Amino acid sequence: MLWLKAFHVIAMVTWFAGLFYIPRLFVYHADATDLVSSNRFKIMERRLFILMNIGAGATLLFGISMIVAAPGYLQLAWLQVKFALVAVLIAYHVLCGKLVRAFAENRNSRSAKWFRAFNEVPSLLLIAIIILAIVKPF
Repeated sequence: MLWLKAFHVIAMVTWFAGLFYIPRLFVYHADATDLVSSNRFKIMERRLFILMNIGAGATLLFGISMIVAAPGYLQLAWLQVKFALVAVLIAYHVLCGKLVRAFAENRNSRSAKWFRAFNEVPSLLLIAIIILAIVKPF
């Protein structure tokens, strides 16, 4: 079980690295005015999103593996709340994918200011998820 947990955390760190960085790329991309910069950001966003998908998939795989190994944990309230927050995180990830596609197709309609606010969401989710997993407040 500890090996699964270790790999779950490693994958989660990989996933969150992408979730923290891709909105910053969106900020810079939204501010880009020349074609060369825009094309560079499109490549960076696409490649980063591929790595994010790998991190997300591995995080979910190891998380599900831990539940399969110890199904009794499903009864714990803190874990149920964590699952709800992970669902929000997955929705955020999917939205990032849609934004990558929008930029790739030159149809982004959001401002750099909006992306700066959007950038804060994964930080708040990470804080809540870690507190739930470590402190287990209920």
